[in-house]
Amino acid sequence: MTGTELRQAIADKWDFSYDVQLRKTQGKIFLQVMWRYQEQQSFSMSQAEFITHLDAIASYLSDWGVAEQVQTFIETTKERPRLGKAVSIPLQIGERSLEWLMDT
Repeated sequence: MTGTELRQAIADKWDFSYDVQLRKTQGKIFLQVMWRYQEQQSFSMSQAEFITHLDAIASYLSDWGVAEQVQTFIETTKERPRLGKAVSIPLQIGERSLEWLMDT
């Protein structure tokens, strides 16, 4: 999965290019689809910065082997990002999660 493919999957589902973030909470890792989106005038990243950001996130998803899981979740969820409420996608990354879960 590339950043462009991730952006397209999100835009196909929710009509906007929503931002995404990786979050670690309660011993689990989530991909969160945020309520901010690139088409907003107040969006803080340029288009090039946004694609670079999405490429980095998509790289993690591909390395962890969860890109298809994320794609399926986006296609099937009834949730929608809204102000103050992200869509949280739990990632089942197995042993690789130790890299993220360890506090350094």
